[in-house]
Amino acid sequence: MDFNRRRLLIAGAASLLARTGGSAEHAALPSITLSPRPADLETPVEGLIDQITPTESFFIRCHTYTPEVKLADWKLTLDGLVEKPLSLTLADLKKLPRTELTGVLECAGNGRSFYEPHLPGAQWKFGGVGNARWAGVRLRDVLQKAGLKSTGTQLLLDGADVPLGKMPDFQRTLAVGKAMDPDTLLAWEMNGQPLTPAHGFPLRVVAPGWAGDSWVKWLQHIEVLDHEFDGFWMKTAYRHPSHSVAPGTVVDAKDMIPVTDLNVKSVIAAPGDWARPGLVAVQGVAWSNGSPVAKVEISDDAGKTWQLAKLAGAGTKYGFRKWSFAWKATEGPHTLIARATDASGRTQPMQEEWNPSGYLWNVAQPRSVLISAVKPAAGAVSDASGVTVPEAYKAACMSCHDDHMMRQQHITRAQWEKEMDKMIGWGADVKASDRPAIVDYLAAQFKP
Repeated sequence: MDFNRRRLLIAGAASLLARTGGSAEHAALPSITLSPRPADLETPVEGLIDQITPTESFFIRCHTYTPEVKLADWKLTLDGLVEKPLSLTLADLKKLPRTELTGVLECAGNGRSFYEPHLPGAQWKFGGVGNARWAGVRLRDVLQKAGLKSTGTQLLLDGADVPLGKMPDFQRTLAVGKAMDPDTLLAWEMNGQPLTPAHGFPLRVVAPGWAGDSWVKWLQHIEVLDHEFDGFWMKTAYRHPSHSVAPGTVVDAKDMIPVTDLNVKSVIAAPGDWARPGLVAVQGVAWSNGSPVAKVEISDDAGKTWQLAKLAGAGTKYGFRKWSFAWKATEGPHTLIARATDASGRTQPMQEEWNPSGYLWNVAQPRSVLISAVKPAAGAVSDASGVTVPEAYKAACMSCHDDHMMRQQHITRAQWEKEMDKMIGWGADVKASDRPAIVDYLAAQFKP
């Protein structure tokens, strides 16, 4: 290729990236509903293209219904192993030094739908993640105001959400070391506005670099403990193996540890599954858990060869880093892959590290793209199930949520048996005589 033609191609690619990505914020896209109530809403992967994720399309993960918190009645109570227990209004908190931080919030189960063998749970794909500007106070400033005792090792965090049925109260702990980190906040603002009810109004924990289960919403009580908390959401839920295990392995509870740090990760937001031949703007974001993203590599031949993408800005410890790549696409099917590496040298793997809960997926994800001058017609989707829904199923499974959660699952009968036991442990009211009929229905309707 001669110099002038190469220069024209580069200029054209730069113009294309400016038109389709640039520095301007894109409009918020409608969320993908995994469950309407309790709300589990996923950001479309096409929406993960800007440095800051719009609040209106930022993912939502709830174990309970969103509580209605009235600010006039709300206070944050801090007690336990402190010299001076506190009861603070939002106005009291705002008298402390204000601080801001841009950071990624990601559900621990983001990417669960990609694990093989397939795993039950909310079937997040790419969009259980977002990057926001958080504002509030440092948690350590509040602890210092209360006079944290040297014997305190754990903070037990409790929100205003109310458990469903017999479900255990959602309480999580935060190690004092993480709580005293200057980047750990109690936030009342998200993207320059007060927190929305779904995102934790009036106050939530911001634990940057850690998965979202530690970012407790609707925070109203902190108790300082000198021991590990043995509640359900610490001892049973949100745990993964302390070592690598083979896919499908049953892991003993004693070999499981709480989920904390996120992994280095990236997504391809554009193009979609089809584009015309020529220069195509490949764009997305990458992030890590406190080490800035140092490079993003792109492969257009299913991982055989790699080329460096262009990174935007200097990168931050906890936020998205935008990237772009000018791809000269030719006719036919292609597989694009984005692979991020952070400043500490950690790189996205090409193969999954399986775990029985489906947490912390960060494989360099393949993205199929058809390059064609003509856009293919959309396929029709139909659902014509005429199966009668058992009354026992309605009573046991539909009292807390609708069937969105079940319809996401495509698991075996044995897995449904385990899910049934898990939900009974969470408080589902299932009669022993009704259990076989419920499992029969689940295994027949929502199978692999």
